[in-house]
Amino acid sequence: MEKSYIIAIDFGTAYSGYVFNITPSDEKPDPHLKMWGKEIGLDTPKTPTCILFDESEEFVAFGYQATATYNCMGGETGKKHYFFQNFKMALYGKELRRDMKIKAANGKEMTALKVFTEALRFLKDDALKTISSNAAGMVLLASDFTWVLTVPAIWDQSAKQFMREAAMEAGIVTKGDEEKLVMALEPEAASIWCKKLPSDGFIAEKHNGTSLDQRQGSQYIVVDCGGGTIDITVHEVLEGGALKELHKASGNDLGGQTVDRKFKEFLREIFTDGVWDEYEEKYPSEVQKLMYDFTVLKQPGEDVQFICPFNLGHVAQKKKNLEKFFESVKGASWNEGSIKISKEKMRYFFEESLLGITRNLREILDKNYRIEYVLLVGGLSQSQILRQYIIDQFSDTCKILCPFRAQEAIMRGAVEFGRKPSWVASRKSPYTYGVALCERFDELKHKPEKKFMIGEEKWCCDRFIKLVQAGEDVWWDEIREHILRPLEEDQTCMKMRFYRTERIFPKYVDDLGVEEAGSFDVPMPNISGGRGRQVKLEIRFGSTEITATATDMTSGSKGLIKFDFIRTDDPRCVEPYLYYSPDGKTLPE
Repeated sequence: MEKSYIIAIDFGTAYSGYVFNITPSDEKPDPHLKMWGKEIGLDTPKTPTCILFDESEEFVAFGYQATATYNCMGGETGKKHYFFQNFKMALYGKELRRDMKIKAANGKEMTALKVFTEALRFLKDDALKTISSNAAGMVLLASDFTWVLTVPAIWDQSAKQFMREAAMEAGIVTKGDEEKLVMALEPEAASIWCKKLPSDGFIAEKHNGTSLDQRQGSQYIVVDCGGGTIDITVHEVLEGGALKELHKASGNDLGGQTVDRKFKEFLREIFTDGVWDEYEEKYPSEVQKLMYDFTVLKQPGEDVQFICPFNLGHVAQKKKNLEKFFESVKGASWNEGSIKISKEKMRYFFEESLLGITRNLREILDKNYRIEYVLLVGGLSQSQILRQYIIDQFSDTCKILCPFRAQEAIMRGAVEFGRKPSWVASRKSPYTYGVALCERFDELKHKPEKKFMIGEEKWCCDRFIKLVQAGEDVWWDEIREHILRPLEEDQTCMKMRFYRTERIFPKYVDDLGVEEAGSFDVPMPNISGGRGRQVKLEIRFGSTEITATATDMTSGSKGLIKFDFIRTDDPRCVEPYLYYSPDGKTLPE
């Protein structure tokens, strides 16, 4: 059963879903996709990433059920509940804390960790329930599966850790079983799925003949156009179909919600005199339904028309006739109870996202690569406006491909990745990573202010000791070894800070551009060797998460190092008395 029973959860900003596989490991995987929305007459591969809590912060519903329940609530009832959407973006580009709070639609706050935990708990429970109904009487528990959770490639380590902790709180995996939860980077998962598709598996343009994984040396860009982020990776196909990352993950936060925000801003521009603000405050559930309807309206790339929500019209008519609101606005008109928006204005809503994608793609295409294809995946890539724009901009350079069922590519690829993480054989380190250690003070080499004394000995503190360099190729199973020594005879633990920078050769951890990324402890319980003791640090940078083990060479004890990339308000003691021995032999006198 090892790595054969897999559940892959694509936890998206706008929509989420899961795929499961319960075929034996020696058979070709046959992933099953859960379809959503039957209770409301829909049949979609994902459900809205929306979650509803009652006034006591107890879970009520997730997905379509959450939106339907919330949309049926009256104004006062809706104000008492907590309705969250697009909350995944709370983890992007921010300094994370375990006690951080996020705002619901009505402005009330809840702890982010609880919101994420309950969302993942629902998806876990629903997956196990779905599988049990399809497993011919088999009773399967969460512990019977390898779980794959998709995350943006441009996320920090702190955001990945936050999701891992939420998954553990949700009971997806338990302490001691953490290896059964695998993080898959979203564009990588999509790449794994797309590279095996036949030529006719793509919309409009087709690639030449055989699938990409049979074309050793092919280079292509994957653009994951999600609800929150635009996530870009560049791959080369190696022998056997494995992938090598050619350019560090890039992207931005200009996904589908940016388009939605522009639409909402336009409605505020139409309904002036405080009308839109009053409507948004009094009828948050109706606003949510309008925004959900817009996700479908924005796909064709033509003029769109929708019925003006009843309460919006009611609030507006108290000020003036509805037609009057449209007299000074370009791109929208009133049409017998409906609002019509021109395709030119729809194109404007996409402009910021399209320019962001263009900047990222041009930066990559200006490099010395041999890019043959751009693969567009994710929910926003279903928009004709986006696809046509990318074709217009880049089709003279490379072929633009978008798979049928583009919204499913990440989920389906995540199952493949869960079974075989080595599909992505090599990645680029996005940063230069290092730790703060000490070395013998050298008047010609070190800053005077970094000198400190241990007895009669002069030492230099805060030296940045490089573990891996920005832009360096790191193989998925490659281990980097480093030998550390204590400077105190009776030292029983090394408390270490982990640093990162985009610079190649930093000298000190407080240099410009160097920032603290996290911390970890290395235990050294046996002090019999005094200052001659060695600890071997083994770190894997090539996986989707940084992992490490430490071996006390005196006692032989080996333990997994727990990195902490999430800040806390509790001050941590930084132990300066660590000595780095590059050759594993040099001892302090």
